[in-house]
Amino acid sequence: MVPDDTLSADETETASADSRPVDAPSPDAGRTASNGFLAPGDDAPADLGDVLIYGLVGGIAGSVLSFVPFATVLGGAVAGYLCGGRSADALKTGAVAGVVMTLPFAAAVAFLLFFLGIAGAPAEFGVVALFVIGLAAAYTLGSGIVGGYLGRYLRGKL
Repeated sequence: MVPDDTLSADETETASADSRPVDAPSPDAGRTASNGFLAPGDDAPADLGDVLIYGLVGGIAGSVLSFVPFATVLGGAVAGYLCGGRSADALKTGAVAGVVMTLPFAAAVAFLLFFLGIAGAPAEFGVVALFVIGLAAAYTLGSGIVGGYLGRYLRGKL
């Protein structure tokens, strides 16, 4: 379909007065009007403090819900939902939540490796354990990022 390019008299005056096309959104459109899904102000960039705080909250929620399948996605979704902002902010918040959810696992494995090292376990076991920590961190971080994006999407729908 081709859009109708004809302008009424009011639209012509508005377009010439603003010196921008009629279809172009105003610079403060995200702060004053809703696009139908997000609340007014949701498209404004989030502060770094908000990203860190909501990422921490989402990471704690994901850690507490660790017995639930896909808890890492749920933790990222909580963080992305609470933070709002733009898509990039939701991804950053989900990444912070993923890092926070990785910390208890990494601490438990480091604690285990410490005691196995005292007991005389071979060094290859430590290399394998570090590889497992890396895979788990990549999974947790990635699913936290996906959850952050899904949380922002749900914020726009609910």
